[in-house]
Amino acid sequence: MKADVIKLDGGKAGSIDLNEALFGLEPRADILHRVVRWQRARAQAGTHSTLGRSDVSYSTKKIYRQKGTGGARHGDKGAPIFRHGGIYKGPTPRSHAHELPKKFRALGLRHALSAKAKAGELIILDAATMADAKTSSLAKMAKELGWKRVLIIDGAEVDGNFALAARNIESIDVLPSMGANVYDILKRDQLVITKAGIEALEARLK
Repeated sequence: MKADVIKLDGGKAGSIDLNEALFGLEPRADILHRVVRWQRARAQAGTHSTLGRSDVSYSTKKIYRQKGTGGARHGDKGAPIFRHGGIYKGPTPRSHAHELPKKFRALGLRHALSAKAKAGELIILDAATMADAKTSSLAKMAKELGWKRVLIIDGAEVDGNFALAARNIESIDVLPSMGANVYDILKRDQLVITKAGIEALEARLK
């Protein structure tokens, strides 16, 4: 499939043939959902923790005699029934990550790329390079190009000046090709890929 290539200044830079195996699939929501769930589960800190009955700082002395009080029978004040008592079966630190085959993750990335192409939210950029690391210049270019919430994927390495210029623009994210992932692609309104990024993604997902 053919796609037009543009420059940062808005000018045309010819066209490019996009690989149908990467950009021409019929996007499947179930595949994208599974990959995003896998990504977000891996990103969870899993540091939630509570104090159990043996962890709270109370005396373990029996609070009153077993019988004859007219009330319920109790042991120590660290029991879960009391205020500030230990939590029964509360959360403990753990990893939320689960397994997902590498081939399935690659399939998910292909479907994410295809979803952006099908929705008309894919933009091919000639090169993401700048002579000076000026945020104001890049912000002006992005406004003129109509970029609002974009993810820019470059080749193996991102141009240093371009990365510095984009760092303080909230609506622009920049990633090298190896950092391309389903969640970041889907959460942005537009996907911008450089010609070098196209080549790198084709090599990565061949």
